[in-house]
Amino acid sequence: MKLLHTSDLHLGRQFNGISLEEDHAAVLAQIVEAVKANGVDALIIAGDVFDRASPPQNAVRQFTGFLQRIKTETDAAVAMIAGNHDSGDRIDLSAIAADRTRWLIRGAISAEESPLLLCDPHGPVAISALPFAYEYAARECFESEAIGTPEDVLVAQVAAARAEVPEGARWIIVAHAFVTGGSVSESERSLTRVGGIETVRTSVFDGAHYVALGHLHRPQSVDGEHIRYSGSPLAFGFDEADSGKSMSLIEMDAAGQVSVEVLPFKPVRRARVLRGKHAELLLSDPSSDFIKVVLTDDAPVIDGMKRLREVFPNACELIYARDEHPLEIKSVNGPPVEAAEPADVVRNFLTEVGLENLSEDDEGVIDASLTRLRHREDAE
Repeated sequence: MKLLHTSDLHLGRQFNGISLEEDHAAVLAQIVEAVKANGVDALIIAGDVFDRASPPQNAVRQFTGFLQRIKTETDAAVAMIAGNHDSGDRIDLSAIAADRTRWLIRGAISAEESPLLLCDPHGPVAISALPFAYEYAARECFESEAIGTPEDVLVAQVAAARAEVPEGARWIIVAHAFVTGGSVSESERSLTRVGGIETVRTSVFDGAHYVALGHLHRPQSVDGEHIRYSGSPLAFGFDEADSGKSMSLIEMDAAGQVSVEVLPFKPVRRARVLRGKHAELLLSDPSSDFIKVVLTDDAPVIDGMKRLREVFPNACELIYARDEHPLEIKSVNGPPVEAAEPADVVRNFLTEVGLENLSEDDEGVIDASLTRLRHREDAE
C-alpha cells in the first residue's frame, strides 16, 4: 500500500507580512500531482491545515478546491486531522460531503476512534486519525482528571484507537505532537497552554506499523523510519533556509514494514540567507525569494534595505555580521546547562561594550555590587 504523508500546510500564513497564497497554490498542486503520478492509495494530512482557527476566506477556498481535485482527479483515500493551529469544528466541516468509506476527517476529539479501513492484496490496513486536543478537552472527553500532559492525551486516544483495530490488520496512526528527539524550528507554537512538558515518548505508539506525524516543520524520522514527520511544505522562517521541504511517500509491505521515499517540493520562492558586502550583493542576479541579508560592511550603509529591494523585492531582514549572536541550541534530550555566575555575566557584558581589561578596582566594584544585591534579596 502506498501512502503520501504531508502536514503543516498553514494555509493563510504570511512570511514576514508577505502573502503566501501563490506559494501555497503551487505546493497544493504538487501534492495532487504526486498522488496521481505515484498511484497513492491514501493521502495523509497530519494537522495544521490552516495557520489559525479563523483562517481568511481565500485560504478556505484554496483548500476546498484542493480537496475537490483529490476527490475528482484521484482514487486516493484521505485521512486528515486538526492540528493545534486549526479549529476542530472547521476541520469537521470538511467531512460533511466526504465519502465516509474512503475519507476520514477528524477535527474534534472523541472517545470513539473508529479507523478508516482500506484493503490491498495483503489484507486490511486500519488508519486511526487522532486530532490534536488540549488537556482540558481530553479530560472532558475521556472523563478523566488524570490527563495532565499532551502525552496523557495521546495515551488515551491511542488506547481508544487500538481497541477498534481489527485483529491482523496493519495499523497506521495519524497524530499531531512533539515526539521526544524531534528537531524543532522557530515557527512552531507550543502544544501546552501554561507551560509544562509537551513532548511525547515514542513508546506511546507501540503496535503501530507507521506513525504519520505533524507539528515539527523539518522532515525527519524519530526512533526508526516508521515514526516520521513529513515537515511543512514551505519554510516559514529563515532558520529553515537550509531545510529541504518534501512529502513522504510511504510504501507498506505485507508485514507492515515501511520504506520511505522523499519527494521534494519545488517552491515558488525559497527562504535564503545572503552574506556579503552591500555593493557586492547589489550585483547579484535578481530574485523574488525571501531574503535575509547579513552585511559584512564595517560601516553602516545608508538606505541599505531600500537599495537591496531593487534586486530582491522580497528582502525581509537586514543585519550586520558584527551584531550577530550565535543561536541557542535546544535539545529535548541534551544535558542540563549550568547557569552562568552573575559575576561572569557582568564581565561578559563589559567585554562586549569594549572594556576588555578590567582592573582590580573594577573587579571589586562588581563583587561589592553583587553582594549588596544578594543581601537585599535575602532581606526581601
